[in-house]
Amino acid sequence: MEDSIDVILQDRNSKLLHHYRDNQILTLVTGAIFSGVYGLWAIFCMPGLKVPLWLKVPFLPSTNVQTKNVMKMLDGRQGQLADPGSGDGRLTDLSKYTNVIAFLALAVMQDLEEKLLKEVPGDARVVVCCFPFPRWPHSCTTGTGLD
Repeated sequence: MEDSIDVILQDRNSKLLHHYRDNQILTLVTGAIFSGVYGLWAIFCMPGLKVPLWLKVPFLPSTNVQTKNVMKMLDGRQGQLADPGSGDGRLTDLSKYTNVIAFLALAVMQDLEEKLLKEVPGDARVVVCCFPFPRWPHSCTTGTGLD
């Protein structure tokens, strides 16, 4: 016995609708995965693509007290100022700077210490905020705690 046209169309529509539901779920799952991967990329990789992941530090704005303390430490100083924490992590030759501000995370302080000791002139002033260098002794202190 032959199926009527209605039965054939109903069977065909049922199969198409089932595949459509499967494809919709697959599309939603794929979109969610790509959104998650993009979010992680945007957080960790996009700022400073050429910087190794272990050197990336989060952006934390300095407080007014910290800024005033840095200005006190640099009061009356002449010459160029470098702030390694204000860019994307790439450092060039620091020998032309006589003033350096280091407001960075503990994880990068040892590498920065070695670079500064090799490159900055002897009369340079290096102001370190929050985390001290591991081996470089400080000559004066302004503020307490995180300030």
